[in-house]
Amino acid sequence: MNSIFPKLISEQLGISERLVAATIRLLEDGCTIPFISRYRKEATGGLNEVEIANISDRNDKLCELEKRKSTILSTIEEQGKLTDELRTRIDTTWSPTELEDIYAPYKPKRRTRAEIARQKGLEPLALFLMKQSFEDVGKRASQFVSKEKGVASSEEALQGAMDIIAETISDDERARNTVRNNFNHDAVITSKVVKGMEMEGQKFRDYFDFSEKLSRCVSHRLLAMRRGESEGILRVSISGDDELCEERLNRQFVRNRSEAAEYVAKAVSDSLKRLLKPQIETEFAASSKEKADTEAIKIFVKNLEQLLMSPPLGQKRVMGIDPGFRTGCKVVCLDSEGNLLHHEAIFPHPPKSDFCKAGNRVCELLKKYQIEAISIGNGTASRETEAFINQLGLPKSIQVFVVSEDGASIYSASKVAREEFPDEDVTVRGAVSIGRRLMDPLAELVKIDPNSIGVGQYQKDVNQSELKKSLDQTVISCVSKVGVNLNTASKHLLTYISGLGPATAQNIVNYRAEHGAFTTRKELLKVPKLGPKAFEQCAGFLRIEGGKQPLDNSAVHPESYHIVEQMAKDLKCGVSDLMSNKSLREKIDINRYTTAEVGIPTLTDIMNELDKPSRDPRQQLKAFEFSNDVKELEDVREGMILPGIISNITNFGCFVDVGVHTKGLVHISELADRFVKDPTEVVQLHQHVMVKVIAVDLERQRLSLSMKGIN
Repeated sequence: MNSIFPKLISEQLGISERLVAATIRLLEDGCTIPFISRYRKEATGGLNEVEIANISDRNDKLCELEKRKSTILSTIEEQGKLTDELRTRIDTTWSPTELEDIYAPYKPKRRTRAEIARQKGLEPLALFLMKQSFEDVGKRASQFVSKEKGVASSEEALQGAMDIIAETISDDERARNTVRNNFNHDAVITSKVVKGMEMEGQKFRDYFDFSEKLSRCVSHRLLAMRRGESEGILRVSISGDDELCEERLNRQFVRNRSEAAEYVAKAVSDSLKRLLKPQIETEFAASSKEKADTEAIKIFVKNLEQLLMSPPLGQKRVMGIDPGFRTGCKVVCLDSEGNLLHHEAIFPHPPKSDFCKAGNRVCELLKKYQIEAISIGNGTASRETEAFINQLGLPKSIQVFVVSEDGASIYSASKVAREEFPDEDVTVRGAVSIGRRLMDPLAELVKIDPNSIGVGQYQKDVNQSELKKSLDQTVISCVSKVGVNLNTASKHLLTYISGLGPATAQNIVNYRAEHGAFTTRKELLKVPKLGPKAFEQCAGFLRIEGGKQPLDNSAVHPESYHIVEQMAKDLKCGVSDLMSNKSLREKIDINRYTTAEVGIPTLTDIMNELDKPSRDPRQQLKAFEFSNDVKELEDVREGMILPGIISNITNFGCFVDVGVHTKGLVHISELADRFVKDPTEVVQLHQHVMVKVIAVDLERQRLSLSMKGIN
């Protein structure tokens, strides 16, 4: 760890330098973010996962910048131009933009106009012009005319000299900052439709002739324009105030009214138009895109977290139904562990409309497999299938749920699905996924690429490596919060446990298959390639029900078992007694158990866990019913108040499923009777809401909704 990093990160994030340094040391020691957040609170002062992740990201970027500085120093040194002053500037600079500005004059150039002019020996003429003396320019320029060097005239010599000056200005740090500051204050982003693409690009018609200050352009608008540009529909540009930029550059570089100064002024104008402006526009295009990406990824992460933390039904025997018309409804029956017991197709809907036969068959399967709940996918024929099931007069003990099937088709054709069900086709795998999503959304959704789950905005347009990093981190965080049953978890779920990876997860599954269920957490150390460090990181997030050690079914880390055992010994009882008897726990004074390594934060967590061992942080699952008055968009009328489920959240509002196959938009201005800056302040994914219809556009298949004065 570079000793300056904690100070820099502390200043950027407003977190104590001491805590930043401690966090970086833990990260460098191989500790994961969930582990640090949960089990190293004394070292970090109780920093949460977001704060630790921010420290990790900033540290990574500083490490990358340090490598970049090393490359730059080597390049300049090879040129023989590295002075002590320049080295000091580079060593003390931690701004990527400033670093690249310092490097610009020394950066190896391709065959530019200026470089060609230098090769013709015109640099002395450029230096002469830059002095802006009152000597005869034409006379001096004529001295550089040379057939051997390819300079045919004084005019050509002067043009080459101006090319050198233009490039020198574009490499000048002050000049770059002049244009950059102008863009910061006055940059405007503009989009125009490409001629002839008006009909093909109708979905981008809001941006056919659009202009806005870049500083006010929100994430979703910028990403929409960039998508339109990538699809060849729009031309997008970013520009500053050219006249003001040129005026300020002239103040810097034009010193008098000499003839030479006139040539410098021409070079300034050329440098701005041909070099500086495109460079700074590219810089701002990249930085604004990065900012928009960050906002979009932030929304995606919040949505994914809420989706993964959706309430589970739990270990129940479930019937999963993947609805369909022509191809029928694929029905699967699962046991309480999610294992496939039976599958077949029924045809209650047109064109076959075999309602009676399908109904009788469903009732037979419910009885035969002792089904406790039914899970119906929310795709095509979902409303009709739900109505069909509800008309069968089933016992009230059998609950019926409609679940999102986004990504189920992706899963069904994936390598993961083929490994699980090598002998079944994609329709069976998809129905199984729908059933399992009801039982445990987290365990099932981790098998699917988050990009395919259907939450977020413009996820295909943002930086994919940053998106993957953030989403993987979110999945790991959610899995860690819930905990995993070591003896039932799939390889894919185990992969996301702190300290484990695909290979170790597979080794755990193989060991379990060969030796039977784990009886203690310590037995993990017998798994091939799972050493002490991996055990330290993963053990607290893995649960063993009915094992030899009661604490193995809690979030208490094995490194703290001795503390609980001492508490039990002091109270002359067993650990199980302590976990089951609240009156015994109330007698404990945790201050007696503090040490140099274990403080009040860890002891408080231990007591909370003993109070509710292995509690699931997810909420209870609630059934939901759409309105029976609307089935299609044509049934919807302005002014209707309908029940709905929030299916997606963006930074401009949220989309609500009211059961008509078209998701309605509640714009951010319609979310509440007060100003809302961030939609996630007032709504959550899969939240049950009441909405008012404010507009129906049948032609464009759009539905506008409001939550004002209702929820």
